[in-house]
Amino acid sequence: MNAMTGPADRRVHLAVYDSLADWETGHTAAYLARAGYEVVTVGPGREPVTSIGGLRILPDLALDELRPEDSSLLILPGADLWSAGDGLAPFARAARAFLDAGVPVAAICGATAGLAREGLLDDRAHTSASPFYLAQAPGYAGGDRYVEADAVTDGGLVTAGPTEPVAFAREVLRLLGVYEGEVLDAWYRLYHDSDAEAYVVLQQAGGR
Repeated sequence: MNAMTGPADRRVHLAVYDSLADWETGHTAAYLARAGYEVVTVGPGREPVTSIGGLRILPDLALDELRPEDSSLLILPGADLWSAGDGLAPFARAARAFLDAGVPVAAICGATAGLAREGLLDDRAHTSASPFYLAQAPGYAGGDRYVEADAVTDGGLVTAGPTEPVAFAREVLRLLGVYEGEVLDAWYRLYHDSDAEAYVVLQQAGGR
């Protein structure tokens, strides 16, 4: 994939690194792509990385090539490496640069802990695996902004816990205006609740 083939407002960046949790961003990336977005992968460098499921991914870009003005969203999946030191801290700093530039960020599972350490959750409503999980992040001061919800969007930042990939995608699809109203609700009910009636709504709206 050519990492710069489309306009920035139709391009999203998906962070990839060793031990990334394959399942957490699958719905998000697939349905953004189906909606016409170019999904560009960004690694620590351009060397291949291996997901927790053993998938080998060749990044389109290295992190030091990533610029907020070239993107409409940065997606940060969870990974074992988020809990194994500061190796992924540069991705949390990239998230800060995106948010400072007014470009949204979506973080799930372990990536929320990385953003907690970066101080990005202190002033935004957010969620994660549990309050206790985030409380272990050094420097985290956002406990009073923690929300018990499947996914939360505040201040341009989407957060979700590891068991909520569909709710995570729902928030991203809403944030970027891919689906709205009853279509978005039907999409969520179909993929989260296996609601057959929701399929009909999506078919009629051309949203599946």
